[in-house]
Amino acid sequence: IACTSSDSMNMMCCLLAKKLGAERTIARVRNPVYYKQMYLIKDDLRLSMAVNPELEVAEEISRVLIFPSASKIETFAKGKVELVEFKVDQESPINGLSLEELSKKYSHSVLICAVQRNQEVIIPGGNFNLRAGDRIYIASSHKGVEKFFKVTGKFKNRVSTVIICGGSRVSYYLSKKLSSMGIQVKIIERDYDRCMELCELIPQVTIIHGDATDNELLEEEGIDRVDAFVALTGIDEENIIMSMYAKTRNVSKVVTKVNREALTSIVDDLGIETLVSPKTVTADTILGYVRAMQNSLASANIETVYRLINGKIEAVEFIIRENTSYTDIPIKDMKLKDNLLIACIVRKRKIIIPDGEELLKVGDSV
Repeated sequence: IACTSSDSMNMMCCLLAKKLGAERTIARVRNPVYYKQMYLIKDDLRLSMAVNPELEVAEEISRVLIFPSASKIETFAKGKVELVEFKVDQESPINGLSLEELSKKYSHSVLICAVQRNQEVIIPGGNFNLRAGDRIYIASSHKGVEKFFKVTGKFKNRVSTVIICGGSRVSYYLSKKLSSMGIQVKIIERDYDRCMELCELIPQVTIIHGDATDNELLEEEGIDRVDAFVALTGIDEENIIMSMYAKTRNVSKVVTKVNREALTSIVDDLGIETLVSPKTVTADTILGYVRAMQNSLASANIETVYRLINGKIEAVEFIIRENTSYTDIPIKDMKLKDNLLIACIVRKRKIIIPDGEELLKVGDSV
C-alpha cells in the first residue's frame, strides 16, 4: 500500500512492488489529472486499487447535502441501501420510545441497527428505549429513510445553495458534482492564483478571492441565506470556528473537515453534526478492500466494509455465493454471536428489512 504524499512516487512504488512479486498493490492517487486517466494507467501499472481521498470525501459530503436530514450516509448494494446516522433531539417524537413501539407507530421499513449513547455503543433489541442525545444508525432504502424522516418531523429538503470555504481539491470535486446537479455553489479562497485556477477548471461555480474567516465577507456573500456551509480549509481549527459561526447564523446544514482524530469528539460536543476526514475515509476504503481479500468464507464475498463510531462498529456487506449451513433457515434459529445484527437483505433488487422468520438465500446481498 503506497500512501506517500506524492502520486508519482506511489505509482512507481506499486509498479516496483508488482515486478518484485507483490500479489496486490494499492496506491493513493490525489491529482485530478492523474485520476481522470486512472482507467488507462491502472492496467499498465497493474494496480489492484487506486484511492483518491479528496474524491471519496467529496462523494461523502455530496450525499449529506442531497439528503441533509442525516449527519452521515454510507451506501450498500451499489447505492440501493443506505445506512444513515442522525441525532435524536429533545423535541423528537421518537424520544423515549422503545424500538418495538417505534416500529409499530412509525415504520416497518427501517431498522435501527446501532446507537451511540455518550461513549457507549449499543446494538439494540426491541426493548431498548431511545433518549435525547442518542446518535442512531438506521438501515433502509432511500425511500424508506425519507419516509421515516417525514413521519418523525426530521425531513429537510435537498440544499440548493452552498458556500464552501477553501479551494482545495475536495472543494474542486465537490463543487463540480454539486453544480452538475443544479446546486448554486460559491467557493471562498484566500490564494489568488488558486482562485484563477479554479475559475478555469469550474467556470460554472462562483469563486471569491478573500479570507473565509472574515465574518464581514461571509455576511456579504449571504451566509444568512444559504442552505449549507462547508468548511474545507487545510486548518482544522479554522474549519471548526467557521462552522460554529455558521451555526450561529442558523445555517441548516454545516459540514466540517477535521483531519486530527483527537478533535472529532470535541467537535461533536459543540453541536456540529457532520464531520468528514480524508484520512479516515482513505483508511476505511483500503480496509474494506483488504478485509474482502482476507475473507475466509469460500461461500461469500465481502463487498463493502464501513467503520462507524471511531471504529467501534463495523458494517459489512457480503454476497452469498452458494448453499451453506446458514442458508434457508429462519434468522431466529441461527446461532449468531452477541452484538451481531442482520440489518438488511437485497434479493433480486427487492430490499428486505428482515424479521426473525426471514431466510437467507443464495444470491442475497446481506
